Amino acid sequence: MYYKEIAGVKVSALGMGNMRLPTLDGKDDNINREKAQEIIDYAMSHGINYFDTAYRYHGGQSERFIGAALKAYPRESFYLASKFPGHMMVKKEGGMVGFTSGLAGWPDNTVEGVFKEQLDKCQVDYFDFYLLHNMSEQSLTIYDDPDLKVVDFVKRMKAEGKIRHLGFSSHASSAQTIDDFLTRHEGVFDFVQIQLNYLDWKLQDAKGKYEAIVKHGLKVVVMEGVRGGRLANLPEEQLAKLQALRPGDSAARWALRWLQNLPEVAVVLSGMTTLEQITENVETFAAPNPLNEEEKALLREVADSMLNWVPCTACRYCTEGCPMELEIPRIIAAYNGMKNGDFMARYDPDTADPSLDPRRCVGCGACASICPQSIRIPEILAEFADMLTKRPPFPPRR
Repeated sequence: MYYKEIAGVKVSALGMGNMRLPTLDGKDDNINREKAQEIIDYAMSHGINYFDTAYRYHGGQSERFIGAALKAYPRESFYLASKFPGHMMVKKEGGMVGFTSGLAGWPDNTVEGVFKEQLDKCQVDYFDFYLLHNMSEQSLTIYDDPDLKVVDFVKRMKAEGKIRHLGFSSHASSAQTIDDFLTRHEGVFDFVQIQLNYLDWKLQDAKGKYEAIVKHGLKVVVMEGVRGGRLANLPEEQLAKLQALRPGDSAARWALRWLQNLPEVAVVLSGMTTLEQITENVETFAAPNPLNEEEKALLREVADSMLNWVPCTACRYCTEGCPMELEIPRIIAAYNGMKNGDFMARYDPDTADPSLDPRRCVGCGACASICPQSIRIPEILAEFADMLTKRPPFPPRR
């Protein structure tokens, strides 16, 4: 494992994300603690020292799990990062509340109450890294609210030592939003976490966002380096091109090596679900091995061929407020497959689980209002439903 720095702190170039831990019974809030603990132990024994979680990951259980999982290790041997869930809150008299109300685990509290709850769940006295979760055009109503004073509160916690390093994550639509926020709060933040990969370099102007952060002299923490697994599972034609040049490398390794070309990237987070994934990723970050010019040109070609994909990262925020309980990320994955000609799996909405039927969408827009990627989800589901009605029927099962 090689290491880089954030504000003078030596951090592992590969960080452990805790949004995609193994689960039981297919339920996001039911973490398979035995298998997940094996992954954490492997990370610790192979030099990973940066562990990232958030209030709502795994239905609120990620913080509880990682706090317990790291309890066996000396507190100074790891860096723990969590996030304030302002992006999913609305102002309420005396504080704020999760706007997808009625869900278990949502705070109905002050900024101070939420922060204390997180410390308790993680079983720590301080966070090494603490972020405002998804500072974006939508969440500025919380983060810049003059009554809630969220930024003032986290600054105070940093002064008191309960936060060692302060940052924010962002899925903002515009690089200008990030630049403006940093300008308004110049000198407050130590780092910024953004969605960054070779596809979003163009698709979501990750290039502009990266450059805006660097302009303010800050380091970048990467999330969605393989886009929730999308860049680890390329269409067969594109994968063949990569393997022709480097036969032993997976698509995921290509995506992670691309990030090593960016000098101001300090940590690349990966939500590793299996021991196989973390084993390969640790090997990828054993030493810097950035792409050469020929390899970069090939990835640009691959990215250009994929720019008509819907940029879903399967974060699952959209599913929490869906009144029809649709598995929206899985539906969008199928939509992307059909649109891109690699739709190989049988997908018959008449026989599929109701949660996978885009025709059940009522168009309420709850999903779109919370989507970090600003995807027009009801429109996509309506288009997919129309596509499915026009395709030839499947032959009967035998």
